[in-house]
Amino acid sequence: MPDVGLRTQVEADEQVLYRVWSELDTWEQRMSAPPAPLSLAEFRERAASGALTGNADFVITLDGEAVGRCTLFHEDGLARSAEVGIALVPEARGYGVGTAALTQLVQFGFLRRNLRRLHLAVLASNPAAIASYRKVGFVEEGRRREHCWVRGRYEDDVLMGLLRPEWAAR
Repeated sequence: MPDVGLRTQVEADEQVLYRVWSELDTWEQRMSAPPAPLSLAEFRERAASGALTGNADFVITLDGEAVGRCTLFHEDGLARSAEVGIALVPEARGYGVGTAALTQLVQFGFLRRNLRRLHLAVLASNPAAIASYRKVGFVEEGRRREHCWVRGRYEDDVLMGLLRPEWAAR
């Protein structure tokens, strides 16, 4: 099992996080905005303005090295819910790193931020991510048919959620 951890961002993480944010191959899986090249200067500008942050942001590490990021965002203080997001550099995908990181983020959300519900949206054409989310305990709650424009065609957006009692029962 890989040694996966979550930690706060440090200055040395900039290049890895820039790679994650600017990767065009997975843009539609991570962003609702139209794909566009992102220069390092633009990345730095957005980071400085807070445009790249959520309510709780973490750097994902593998054996101590930064390999991605995960976050809680769109947190609703009244409903005690938040959306989760995760992105990894290509070489960290497919080894359980995302599943391990998301497991830790879910625990943080439920135990440290006192959330009662977490949710996410994922492209139907991303079966690896859907399988990972299911391993963590997320269940499909709905589908927005042909909601996302991805590389010349419309794709379904799968909505998944996890309630704290379901997570605690695992």
